[in-house]
Amino acid sequence: MDSVSLQKSLRAAWGHFTPKLVTVFKEGYTAERFKADLFAGMTVAIVAMPLSMALAIASGVGPERGLFTAIVAGFVISALGGSRHQIGGPTGAFVVVVYGVVARYGYTGLAVATVMAGLMLIAAGWVKLGTFIKYIPYPVVTGFTTGIALIIFSSQVGDLLGLKLNHPPADVLERWEAYLAAINTFHWQALFIAVLTLLLIIGVQLRWPRIPSLLVAIAAVAAFTLVLHVPVETIATRFGSIPRMLPPPQVPLIGFAQIRQLFPAALTIALLGGIESLLSAVVADGMTGRRHRSNCELVAQGFANIASACMGGIPATGAIARTATNIRAGARTPVAGMIHAAGVLIMMLVLAPLVSYVPLAALGAVLVLVCYNMAEFATFAAILRGPRGDAALLLITFALTVLVDLSVAIGVGVVLSALFFMHRMAESVALEKGIPLLASDALENMPDQATRLERRALPRGVEVFRLNGPFFFGAAAQFEEVLYRVGGRPRAIILILEDVPLIDATGVMIIKKFLKVAATAHAKVILCGLRPEAKEVLASMRVETDQAETLDEALKRL
Repeated sequence: MDSVSLQKSLRAAWGHFTPKLVTVFKEGYTAERFKADLFAGMTVAIVAMPLSMALAIASGVGPERGLFTAIVAGFVISALGGSRHQIGGPTGAFVVVVYGVVARYGYTGLAVATVMAGLMLIAAGWVKLGTFIKYIPYPVVTGFTTGIALIIFSSQVGDLLGLKLNHPPADVLERWEAYLAAINTFHWQALFIAVLTLLLIIGVQLRWPRIPSLLVAIAAVAAFTLVLHVPVETIATRFGSIPRMLPPPQVPLIGFAQIRQLFPAALTIALLGGIESLLSAVVADGMTGRRHRSNCELVAQGFANIASACMGGIPATGAIARTATNIRAGARTPVAGMIHAAGVLIMMLVLAPLVSYVPLAALGAVLVLVCYNMAEFATFAAILRGPRGDAALLLITFALTVLVDLSVAIGVGVVLSALFFMHRMAESVALEKGIPLLASDALENMPDQATRLERRALPRGVEVFRLNGPFFFGAAAQFEEVLYRVGGRPRAIILILEDVPLIDATGVMIIKKFLKVAATAHAKVILCGLRPEAKEVLASMRVETDQAETLDEALKRL
């Protein structure tokens, strides 16, 4: 390889791992951008502070560790990540794993597992596994996120009802048995505080949507509890006071025995962190029209988790809800995420004495809302109405998540999805013997113009795409990539699907998301030549589309 080719290869490799922060500063960082980032970052910080404490408590550690995570990991993820708008910190996905590790090995074991997971994420990014994580289908993702939501809700019932429990078990069924055994310790005051918190959050969101409802509700309920001396358990009574500064860095010592013991937990943390961070980045892309660098994001997540463990934190990843809040608040660059981390630090320094009075039942109510948002009931129901294979995959993943283990659920889900896909491919080959399936699915290897029909006869502002072969979860990901390469802002897009013998749940979700993005851009989308099987799947999952039988008919409607 000559020097010129080597330089090009190095530049291309560096491009995959260049943080978006570097890209932003190369573009030029203006005062206007900083003003927008400052407002967005402080808005997210107000949301993140109570949420980080609640997630840490649900994970079996002190609330201060959630704050350390939001500050340290949140800053690193934004500074080194491959997304312009990603907000990092503790999330609900880790609650189950963290609780189990802490219960068995203590916080020291959790810190070691988090460092190991960070190293795994860095390695995964460097070998470009981020490209493949997107192939995990929606039924698997929805199954384990809904299962996690149920587990987190189960973990909060004791605080919501004020039950007196000594070392509640991690297993869901055993925990509910413990609740039933302790039902005679029920405190109506705790339930009242929880319901009051929920009503305040919902009321503020509906009446004043721009006001940080979580912080307002938590502050109001804490003041109410303190002034009226309501006899409920608070952060101070269980955990003591909140520290007013970050702890000194301490690198966990890792031995071979710990590596062997904690490897399954570390692998689960790395897998969950990678999946959720890239899902969050994809959501941000859909809201902003930007494109993230998946492998750069994984490397940033790895360094963030190592830093979090060294500073007394817990596992971290991209937080979908906080990232969406960041975008809605007007964030322009990763600087907003760095300001969010600084904002949480400032609030910890200033508000630490007051935070101790927050009732645990109020934080439990916050997590009830987190569980509701995680559960994705609409998506769960839509997949159940879809193809039977996808519905079975969803239910199996959900059941394994709740009753067995997250890593088992994901592993079994991915294997079963591959088996279902092979079965569908065999069926489609029997129906369409002339279609070269592998070639038709490899849209990423086709140049932009090769995916388009002849444009000479098309009206101005109209784009036409033809898809060949089964529209399964892998092809759906590549189809999405092609659509992002459409130049300009077309007024209409026609998707010719006459050579698509089947569409699975992930394909439907990609179409649904694309329709939403197109509607935001005021672009009309017409699906042309849909087969009866594909129409039936779209109808069963209640996706409303504009359809035409032929291209000529579609063009007449424009």
